[in-house]
Amino acid sequence: MKRRTIVTALIFSLTTGLIACSESGSKPTGNNVDIQELASNQPEVHGNAVKPGDVQITTPLNAEWVASGKSIYELKCQSCHKLTDEKLVGPGWAGVSKRREPHWVLNMITNVDVMLESDPEAQKLLELCLVRMPNQNVSVEDARKILEFMRSNDGEK
Repeated sequence: MKRRTIVTALIFSLTTGLIACSESGSKPTGNNVDIQELASNQPEVHGNAVKPGDVQITTPLNAEWVASGKSIYELKCQSCHKLTDEKLVGPGWAGVSKRREPHWVLNMITNVDVMLESDPEAQKLLELCLVRMPNQNVSVEDARKILEFMRSNDGEK
């Protein structure tokens, strides 16, 4: 009887997971962003999309944002991303704030589906990791705090 219950639970879990994965890949996330605008490197703000001039970099780092960004990282990001350059599920975060423009990082966090569909660098990361980054429903404000934490992780003061 135990074996039958375990098999039934396993089949149910797998079926539910497959349905959830197939639906999440095809539904818009509510971030109404024109994919062509992101692909042309001249994104405009639509929904939650962030354009280059929208991100103000703080000097020195905002300590409150760093602490808040760390908390968000520990809650939503840590299970897939290490703070080193080592790949876990997703790429490691070491050096990301030096390799990527701030608006790119914010769009990758807040508009991941659009970025994976349209941005060549995001597509390269998908090919490398073989797993789509899930939409964590992070606000642009919280994504900015995560970016501040990334900058701190990269040694900025």
